[in-house]
Amino acid sequence: MSMELIFWRHADAENRMPDEARQLTATGRMQAKKMAAWLTPRLPAEFRTIVSPAARARETAAALTEHAVIDKKVSTAATPQGVLKAAGWPDGTGAVIVVGHQPTLGAAAALALTGEAEMWSLKKGAIWWLAHDTDGVRVRAVLTPGML
Repeated sequence: MSMELIFWRHADAENRMPDEARQLTATGRMQAKKMAAWLTPRLPAEFRTIVSPAARARETAAALTEHAVIDKKVSTAATPQGVLKAAGWPDGTGAVIVVGHQPTLGAAAALALTGEAEMWSLKKGAIWWLAHDTDGVRVRAVLTPGML
C-alpha cells in the first residue's frame, strides 16, 4: 500500500474581508496556473483533491481540476490532525491533494514527517509532496511558484 499527499497552499490572494471571500490576485492566478502545469504531468491518472471552502483555495484548486471536493476539515479553522485525517494519511492509498491554508498546512506537513505539529512555513502557492509506503515516509518535492 502506498499513499501520496500533496499539501498545496492557496496562491496569492486579496487582502480584504470577509476572509472566506478573498479571491486570488492576478499574481495568484498565475501562481496557481504555473503549479497546476507542473503537477499535471507528474500526477497519477487518478487523484483526489480536497479543498478549503475559502474562495482563494477553491480558485487555486480550479487551476488543476474541476473535481475538487470542498471539505471544512481543511478550512481556515482546520487543525493539522484534522487535515491528515481528512486526507487519509498515512494509511490511505493513491494520491490526495489538499488545498488549504497556513499555518495549518505547514504544521500538517511537520506532523506527517516528524510526528510533531511544528510551525513550518509553506509559501503562497507552494506545494509539499509527501509519499508513504512500506519504506516509510519521504519527501518527493517542495516547490514554490517562483521556482517554476
